Amino acid sequence: MDRFKYIEINSKIMFGKPVIRGTRIKVELILEKLANGETIDDILVAYPHLTSEVIHAALTEYQKWMKK
Repeated sequence: MDRFKYIEINSKIMFGKPVIRGTRIKVELILEKLANGETIDDILVAYPHLTSEVIHAALTEYQKWMKK
């Protein structure tokens, strides 16, 4: 079973970088946008097929993964 519900890591997708599951949106891109002052609402406007719950959950999973 996959250990991530909202993040996918696949060498055939975006060179194996962590992405939001079912998309080609890198978690790194979301982090960069937030670091540059964009809000989650701004991100949702740019990527309307995402939800705030998915973004929050993916970032939480990514943070846990990075601590390992």
